[in-house]
Amino acid sequence: MFTRILSLLALFLIPALAFAHQPRITESRQTLVPDPEISKAYYGKLTGEPDVYTIEAKEPFDLYVNVLVPDIAGQKKDVSATVSKNGKELAVLEGINFEWKNFYEPFGADSYFMGPEYKARAEAGTYEIRVLSSGNDSKYSLAIGEIEAFDFKETVNVFTIIPELKKNFFEVSPITFIKSPFGWGLIVVMYLLAGIVGLLYRSILKKFAKKSVRGATHNIGKADRLLRLAIGAGLLLWAITTSWSPILLFFSGFALFEALFSWCGFYAAIGKNTCPVE
Repeated sequence: MFTRILSLLALFLIPALAFAHQPRITESRQTLVPDPEISKAYYGKLTGEPDVYTIEAKEPFDLYVNVLVPDIAGQKKDVSATVSKNGKELAVLEGINFEWKNFYEPFGADSYFMGPEYKARAEAGTYEIRVLSSGNDSKYSLAIGEIEAFDFKETVNVFTIIPELKKNFFEVSPITFIKSPFGWGLIVVMYLLAGIVGLLYRSILKKFAKKSVRGATHNIGKADRLLRLAIGAGLLLWAITTSWSPILLFFSGFALFEALFSWCGFYAAIGKNTCPVE
């Protein structure tokens, strides 16, 4: 259910997605790039040798390559890339003497320096993009492709990758994702879902157990309401400062729903009532 909700969230955020690349964390020095026309952003850090991205094209395609680095303290703007086909060099994206431009990407709410880019109609063949820097120790983001495309799988992937990118690539707290429409949009959607589930559950109990304590409209007192407010706030803080887990956000919203309506789903299930009114 949660993953379906995330897909619906993507549909509501099409304006933000229009500027988005599918994020990927580079875990190997050799990376095969599928569907090179589909826009992807590969995030990596050089560790002594160039990183190599390979495209195996069986038919002509539009090739787009752009080098970026994160706008963080101490980041060098010395990342370059070479593009070659079947071993023959086609272009050099030289970054050392390039005039890098500051670029803010609203999808992840992150700042970059945008470096050299390359765009061409490419014939079928094997292409290699080699990313390197003066000391081969720099962080970089390599954008490949220009067609923005997000489906069910990619939408879910965003919420897995972005918290890690915030911490390890941009060196900021994952809480900064709340500035993105995807971040606050996820909170809104999960809270709405929690409220809908709570209302449905409560209405079902009221209908089929109306003569029982399980069907009570209110079943918690002031102390229990304050406890649920604290739990809801705590779960929200936990989620947005760590993993942005939709499950944590859902239960945060459900706890706040219980506090707002003076009603506890667990108490209703076991027939407990601490509300002085009922």
